[in-house]
Amino acid sequence: MKVNLYVKALCFLLFIPAFFISQETPVKANKTPYFSFKNGLGFSTPDSSYSLNLRFRMQNRALFNTVSDEDFSPASFEARVRRCRLSLAGHMINPKLTYYLQLSFSRGDMDWSVADVTTQNVSPNVVRDAMIFYKPIKQLQIGFGQGKLPGNRQRVNSSGALQFYDRSIVNANFTPDRDFGLFVTYTSHVAENFVIIPKIAVTSGEGRNSNSSNPGLSYTGRLEILPLGTFTDGGDYFEGDVLREQKPKISIAGGYQLNDLAVRSGGQLGKDMYGTKSFNLYMADFLFKYNGLALTAEYIRRDTDGSPVVKGTDGKSRTFVTGDGINTQLSYCFKSQWEIAARHSLVSPHHDVLSTVRENEQYGLGVTKYLNKHKVKVQANVFYNRERDLFTNTDHNKYFFAVFQVELGI
Repeated sequence: MKVNLYVKALCFLLFIPAFFISQETPVKANKTPYFSFKNGLGFSTPDSSYSLNLRFRMQNRALFNTVSDEDFSPASFEARVRRCRLSLAGHMINPKLTYYLQLSFSRGDMDWSVADVTTQNVSPNVVRDAMIFYKPIKQLQIGFGQGKLPGNRQRVNSSGALQFYDRSIVNANFTPDRDFGLFVTYTSHVAENFVIIPKIAVTSGEGRNSNSSNPGLSYTGRLEILPLGTFTDGGDYFEGDVLREQKPKISIAGGYQLNDLAVRSGGQLGKDMYGTKSFNLYMADFLFKYNGLALTAEYIRRDTDGSPVVKGTDGKSRTFVTGDGINTQLSYCFKSQWEIAARHSLVSPHHDVLSTVRENEQYGLGVTKYLNKHKVKVQANVFYNRERDLFTNTDHNKYFFAVFQVELGI
């Protein structure tokens, strides 16, 4: 599954000059800077050759787990700033050449967790996104740097645009997350109300801020089809019908990823596997919004050839988890900007890992008050969690947990 290294390097080099070439000269403007406040704090230079937009957001969370589904006394608490981010975006020299930088500052937002202990990066991950974009034409965008892969629905949605306190266990188990490399997006209006958006990425495969990369690369593709036209204000990239679409809108999407010679248990995420393992990721999702009603469902499958157990030269080993996941969410947002939502998530391991990996299922209910769309909101969620050992047909870790979260940003 290896590809010739010289061919890979040539592909990257052919695209790099595009970021620095433009046929359009800067537009001369007024003698004073221009300020805007629609999305954060933005300003541009008098000659419009440079612009900068500043935004921040934070998620303050309190969560507790019950001892079991019969004993409601607290087993553990979580009280922390889950996310605290600063983003900078704008253009340089020419509007066709843009950038996006996102930094994270809370401990829970810098991969400081047991789940991500890896030699690929051994320091706090402050940099989440560092992308340079070039748009030679309106429909085509080329990106180079570190950013989100065109993966599953919940991953491409911002964590600040969720209708529950966080993404689902399906996303947690199988998402391709972020990586460094080349990204290409093309938007095609096949008809007046029929849009197709293909996205591809060729990246290192080790995840964000990695120290090094082996000869294997990651190849990710996603195709989005909007048969009823585009959503209002990019509504296909935030959960819930907060804007209450006046006409029915649908997005149907599918994706695939091949991570060649992956060294982490989740590809771009997870612990070291003490060796390499190539795997396939299949993704499909559906989104419907109309008049406050929103329905979304996504399916992810991960598989690999051969044994899922990866052994290192020192005798250590780790099981590479294969399986299927499906997440479904249904919600209704009232005119008063109160929203009620329900979620069901199921992660099922494949037969070759049944002896070591359990099935995980969650049911959730949520109430959200949007004070300024997704930028300022208050959320209250209740979830039921159940794990099942399919090898012995026994249940484990049956408990409830409740979450209260306030998100604030500009």
